Amino acid sequence: MSISPSQEAAYSSYVLHPKQRVRRWSLTMAWWALFSAMFWVYVAVASATAFGTGATIVGMILTVATYGAANYVLSRYAARTGLTVEQLSRSLFGIIGSGLATLIFAATAIYYAVFEGSIIAVALKQFFGGEITLWYALVVLYALPLVAGGVQNWLDRLNGWLLPLYIAGLAAAVIATAVLKGAPPALPAAAVSGPVPGWLGAYLVYMGVWIMMMYTFDYARLGKKQDEKFHGTITFGWVFYLFTFGLNGAVGIYLVSAWGAKSTETGVVEAFISALGIFGVLVILISQTRINTANYFLASTNLDAFARRVFKLSLPRWVWVIVSGAIAFLLMLTNVLSYLLKALAWQGVFVTAWVAIALVYIALSRRDGLGLPEVRKSHLPEVNAGALSWVAASVIGIVLTEQTAVPVLAEIAPLITVAVAGGGYWIAYSVQRPRTLSHEDSANPELSVEHS
Repeated sequence: MSISPSQEAAYSSYVLHPKQRVRRWSLTMAWWALFSAMFWVYVAVASATAFGTGATIVGMILTVATYGAANYVLSRYAARTGLTVEQLSRSLFGIIGSGLATLIFAATAIYYAVFEGSIIAVALKQFFGGEITLWYALVVLYALPLVAGGVQNWLDRLNGWLLPLYIAGLAAAVIATAVLKGAPPALPAAAVSGPVPGWLGAYLVYMGVWIMMMYTFDYARLGKKQDEKFHGTITFGWVFYLFTFGLNGAVGIYLVSAWGAKSTETGVVEAFISALGIFGVLVILISQTRINTANYFLASTNLDAFARRVFKLSLPRWVWVIVSGAIAFLLMLTNVLSYLLKALAWQGVFVTAWVAIALVYIALSRRDGLGLPEVRKSHLPEVNAGALSWVAASVIGIVLTEQTAVPVLAEIAPLITVAVAGGGYWIAYSVQRPRTLSHEDSANPELSVEHS
C-alpha cells in the first residue's frame, strides 16, 4: 500500500484513515523486525548471570503472559481508533503532556538504535579490524535509507525477507556450538542473593523494556480493524513474545555459557562469531538491520510529532530520520554504555507509568461506553489531572529507584510505579474525565482525521 508524500510527512498528526491501513501480513513482517534484536539475547544472559537460569526462565514465562495480555488490549484499541501514542497522550495528559510522551518515546527509540547499531559496529571491528568510529558511521548511514520510506512502503518486505535468514542463523549457531563445544558444563547460576526472589528480579528486568508497549501502539494503529484479534495474539501478543524473549533468551544463554564468553553485549557478539565465523557477523548484521528499521522509524515519527507540538515545525519525516541518525551517531562517539542504562531506567519509569495509565483509561472508557477520545488541540487543555498522576507516579518511581536506604524498594520500584500510576489515574479520571468526540464528530470521517 502506498500513500502520498504529504500524507506520510504528517502521519504523526493524524488519526489514521482506513485507506491508510496495512495488510495483515505486511504489518506482521514489519513488526517482527523487533524479534531479531540482539538486546533480547543480551537481556536474558544478563538476567541469568544475576538471578540464575531457572529464575530467568520463570521470569520469562511471566513476562510473556504480561506482555501478551497488555499488548492484546493496547493493539486492539490502537487499531480501532487509529491513534498514535502522542494523540492518545493528548487526551490523557493534555497538550503539554503529549509533547513529553513523544520526547521520551523518541529518546528511548534512539537509545535502542545506539545499542543495536553499536553491536553491528563491534562485530565488524572484531572480525575485520579498523577504526570503530568508521564502523559507527557506516551502520548509521546504511540504515537510514531503509527506513525513510515507512512501514507502508517496503519495511514489511525487507523484514519479511530477512526473518527466515535470522532464524536460520540462530539454528546454525546452536548446531555449530553443539558440535564444537557440546553442552556447557553449567548454566549460569545466581551471582548473589538479592532483596527479592530471583524469578521476580528477572521479571523486573523485563519490565524495564515496557517501551515495547508504546512501540506496539504506534505500529498497531496501522492495522485493519478486521485484523484486531490476529494482531492482538500473533503480531503483537504472546506468540511474538514467546519467540522474542523465550527463543532468543534460550539461545543466548546457551551460546554464551558454552563459549565461556562474558555476560555483556560484546560477549554475545563473541559467541556468535566463535560459533559461525563470518556467518556469525552476517547473522548479527541481519538481526540488527531488522531491529533498527523499527527504532529509526519510531524515533523519526515521534520527533516529528514533538517538533509539531512544541515548536510548530512541520518537516517531511525523512528529515527526522536523518536527525535521528545524527543523534545516534553522536551518542555512539561517547561512552554511551556508562549512562545508557541509567537513562533507560529513568525513562522506563515514565514508560511503565504511561502503560498503566493507558490500560486504566481503556478499561474505564469501555466501562462507561465512551467514544473516540478528543485529540484536537483547540478542544483540549494544556494540562489536565491525568498529567499530574503521570508525573507524580514517575517522580515516585525515580526516587525509589535511586534511593539506597531500602534496597527492596529500589528493586520493586517498577511495580510500585505501575500501581501508583494506575490508581492515581483512576482518581484523576473520576475527578476530570477526558473529553471525547461527540457522536456527530465520531461519525464524520473528515473531523476524525483532522490535522491538529
